[in-house]
Amino acid sequence: METPLGLVIGGLYAVGLYLMLRRSIVKLLIGLAVLTNAANLLIFTAAGVTRGRPPLVPPGQAQLSSPYADPLPQAMILTAIVIGFGVLAFAVVLVHRVVQVVRSDDLDSMKTTDT
Repeated sequence: METPLGLVIGGLYAVGLYLMLRRSIVKLLIGLAVLTNAANLLIFTAAGVTRGRPPLVPPGQAQLSSPYADPLPQAMILTAIVIGFGVLAFAVVLVHRVVQVVRSDDLDSMKTTDT
């Protein structure tokens, strides 16, 4: 299960970096979102994929019995998703304002407006 996820993560990183190297600021924003999702998936895969076992203590037991899903990476990913959405929302508003002022989404044309 980790091998297909590794291939997907590599593909997402490649797509994200390709989009971030384009001249369009909208593609840069989409690349940032794809790269964020790839990082979240990398954290999830690095913690190990355990199928069908929730990270809950069954009734009548004092501790978890092996194998079980580790709840720490899931908590880290949820935090990363919230932070990623916040950063993405801020970037969308910033890009919208920049496109309003410059009237173009080309990064090279934005250099001419610098003073």
